[in-house]
Amino acid sequence: MYGLIYSLKDPAGKGIAYWIRDYFGLEKCTEEISGAEECFEEKRFVLAGFSEDTIYFDFLDKRVGCVDGYIILSRHSSAKRVKSFTVHHTGNYGPEAPYGGKPSRLAPAFSTASHRLLLGLKHYCEEKGKCREYEVSYEATHHGPTEVSKPLCFIEIGSSLDEWSLTSNHEVVGLAVVEFLEKGPLKTRVAIGIGGGHYPRKHTRLALEQKYTYGHIMAKYALPYLSFETLDMMIEKTVPSPKFIVVEKKGTRREHRNLIEEYVDGKNLEIHYV
Repeated sequence: MYGLIYSLKDPAGKGIAYWIRDYFGLEKCTEEISGAEECFEEKRFVLAGFSEDTIYFDFLDKRVGCVDGYIILSRHSSAKRVKSFTVHHTGNYGPEAPYGGKPSRLAPAFSTASHRLLLGLKHYCEEKGKCREYEVSYEATHHGPTEVSKPLCFIEIGSSLDEWSLTSNHEVVGLAVVEFLEKGPLKTRVAIGIGGGHYPRKHTRLALEQKYTYGHIMAKYALPYLSFETLDMMIEKTVPSPKFIVVEKKGTRREHRNLIEEYVDGKNLEIHYV
């Protein structure tokens, strides 16, 4: 069973949730979920809305502990107002946590779910004629929550109220979630990613075209925090365990690549440069 979780403060997350509720004709939960303002259920998932904002959902294990993983239905904000459908995992690589979670902590990355969701977003974005306006992409790991024990990923609509409120956008994300529920997690070559921008287009392309399944992705701007300890955390907090480290060569310096090559020496890991 999965937890589909949203914030009542979030017009995108709430809109996606209500689209899923109506699609399945869901009934209210038979058992109350602690702290949930709204709760609906189906045999494969529980759909629960909370008053807190999504980046502060560190309480999920205590309130929705009956599930195997979390999919957070959410909005995405962009200063450049890029219209987008995105998926990503959560955590903070550095010593500060201005947007939820704890410093230098990563949540377990639900890599197989996020990959299926990414493929679904691409398919339904194209089917609904939105891909001329909207980008479909992974995002690099960022913000909270971090303090959960079950694998978690976000699926989002970007990047302003105009996009968050569109029922047609709720439908694109809702259909991607339905496809995940019907087909289950996608099992391919699980990897972590190093380098690239916040929207890591090379990693996204590999996921869409060559079926790499990404857990945590470290963007170029976070590379000052790259270390053996950070790589350990990225590997340990990707579910299932990755066998590949995919490195964007132009987005890393030689010192970064040397560190990664030294790290994998003697480990059952392969480096793929792109």
